[in-house]
Amino acid sequence: MSVYTKVGRDELTAWLQPLGLGELIDHAGIAAGMQNSNYFVTTASGRFVLTLFERIDPAALEFYLALQDRLAQSGIPSPRPLVDAEGRRWRWLAGKPAALLSCLPGAALESPNAEHCRVVGDMLARLHLAAAHLPNPLPNPCGAAWRQTVGEALLPLVLPDERDLLADEMAFQAAQDYSTLPRGVVHADLFRDNVLWEGCGRLSGVLDFYFAGEDALLFDLAVVANDWCADDAALAALVAGYAAQRPLIEAEHAAWPAMQRAAALRFWLLRLEVRHQPRQGEVVTIKNPDVFRHLLGRFRLAPKALPR
Repeated sequence: MSVYTKVGRDELTAWLQPLGLGELIDHAGIAAGMQNSNYFVTTASGRFVLTLFERIDPAALEFYLALQDRLAQSGIPSPRPLVDAEGRRWRWLAGKPAALLSCLPGAALESPNAEHCRVVGDMLARLHLAAAHLPNPLPNPCGAAWRQTVGEALLPLVLPDERDLLADEMAFQAAQDYSTLPRGVVHADLFRDNVLWEGCGRLSGVLDFYFAGEDALLFDLAVVANDWCADDAALAALVAGYAAQRPLIEAEHAAWPAMQRAAALRFWLLRLEVRHQPRQGEVVTIKNPDVFRHLLGRFRLAPKALPR
């Protein structure tokens, strides 16, 4: 989350009125993440999260908010969008589509252990099952086509050693066939900072669904593994938690090494894009793309099997 669009108190007060939440007490920008403008909003009715969507088409926004509503109703601890008397989940604010969502308790973990990974795996599979029949899902906005387009655009901008790696990995991924893998709606951005925990070790929140879309379910598992699993024990726990809810098929085991590379490539490209083509904002978080370049290099040199 970041702040690209400033929101004044008076315009926010007027925007909140149809939701019937009482007096606006405070609002403060959230300086984390990369894509949308976010604020904590406190009213007489409690604390919420306001998101202004910087580059999301309103038609796509309907899908993202409907997904979060579905998941919350299915027992996944997802932020639930507030709805006004006319049934609208979002309205225009400061020239941007905006939604107010429930604020979930807890805090993110910097160094999860194997048990945390098992719990996240279990939750991810339940998320996939809960979203399975959501009508008219959008494709993954940063799926294979996006990776090809953005990679080609970045090739002239990156350093020579990065250019060689990027070109070779794009060629490798273009040769993969993931079409036989189970598909469904994926979160696609389930990093440690998008999961909240309470002190008792209970998973209390899953955040930031604005990269969600239809893709191979294995891609989502690879995204989580790449960020959460510091060692083999953590990866084994993640996969065990996931497979307890949705058993993995042989085709997924076979595709795992390439899919881990695809997930690493996706976030390397996203961060390279921000580095070389930055957007202006009041408070903007820029994350180091080298983390995923090194991870991709490691997967290329020493691929590992998916634990059983």
